[in-house]
Amino acid sequence: MMTTSLYSSFFNIDMHSGVDRKSGKKGTRTFTNVGFHFLQNKRRRAVQPKGALQVTASSAKKILVMGGTRFIGVFLSRLLVKDGHQVTLFTRGKAPITTQLPGESDQEYSEFSSKVLHLKGDRKDFDFVKTSLSAEGFDVVYDINGREAVEVEPILDALPKLEQYIYCSSAGVYLKTDFPPHFETDAVDPKSRHKGKLETESLLASRGVNYTSIRPVYIYGPLNYNPVEEWFFHRLKAGRPIPVPNSGIQITQLGHVKDLAKAFVKVLGNPKASKQVYNISGSKYVTFDGLAKACAKAGGFPEPEIVHYNPEEFDFGKKKAFPFRDQHFFASIEKATRELDWKPEFDLVSGLTDSYELDFGRGTYRKEPDFTTDDMILDKSESPVISTFSVSV
Repeated sequence: MMTTSLYSSFFNIDMHSGVDRKSGKKGTRTFTNVGFHFLQNKRRRAVQPKGALQVTASSAKKILVMGGTRFIGVFLSRLLVKDGHQVTLFTRGKAPITTQLPGESDQEYSEFSSKVLHLKGDRKDFDFVKTSLSAEGFDVVYDINGREAVEVEPILDALPKLEQYIYCSSAGVYLKTDFPPHFETDAVDPKSRHKGKLETESLLASRGVNYTSIRPVYIYGPLNYNPVEEWFFHRLKAGRPIPVPNSGIQITQLGHVKDLAKAFVKVLGNPKASKQVYNISGSKYVTFDGLAKACAKAGGFPEPEIVHYNPEEFDFGKKKAFPFRDQHFFASIEKATRELDWKPEFDLVSGLTDSYELDFGRGTYRKEPDFTTDDMILDKSESPVISTFSVSV
């Protein structure tokens, strides 16, 4: 990922550090990329481009983003700052608080980074979370990286007057069904690997918090740290066949990160979103084979050779041979489009093109390719291996 030389010219100002009375642990509230005038006037209006909608001071919110330096929060925080909100990112400070995005001008990046504050700490240090958040006070919390309900309780305790808690959940909480797509009212699976997110939603509801929960399906786009489109791009660039489990007609769904970020903004202060859950993803579904072809089209590669295989005939150990769950998995976004004045701007090919041109196509990616499982499959590909597969989701 690209960082800019502008970052080295920024400075950190340690506003206050505290020692927890019980644990003796120290925590530092560090405000990053700001001038002294900004520290003295946190709720000033943002500079708007000519002709843009002006945001009044009364509509500006003091917003805490839990996370915000990896993927979703990178795009969300830019939208919030552009709308005139005061944005503080809560992170451990192990990664740069802001980085210049591919395609982002120096001026755009400078304006954004000069307005972002940073609260340095570990969200699992519950005592520090309580003391630091209660001292600062926030109107709204965007929780992008919360995984367990226990991580959310101290935030709620620290902010009893919180106006809204906006949570990034997952469509993975749904119970498998023979009647897709998933709707927000569908049964959930308390044993899913996302049960922590499900328990967090229950906590928010039980505490009477004005919350909104967003359930994305598969997310893709520039800076994606999950091997979704990158997995296909690596194989396409290497001119290798694409191994796809079973028949390849399994149906799934992807949503672009920029569309997701806009949905997060649409629920802010929206009375229709109060104590509601929304599925957010792309408007169309796609088969595994179709996704391989869409990635090829987005990157300007020839249509790929697709090799189908039966996963039960292989022992891949701990390695993951394919980046998607081998089943139908998709959700309806009808409720969000109806209630939030939101709809995806990217179709799948244009979204994958955006991802490729701003990330992989520039030579940046999160992981080096590993074709170990591919070679196991291809070595056996001379034998027919197609089998029937479950259509549950």
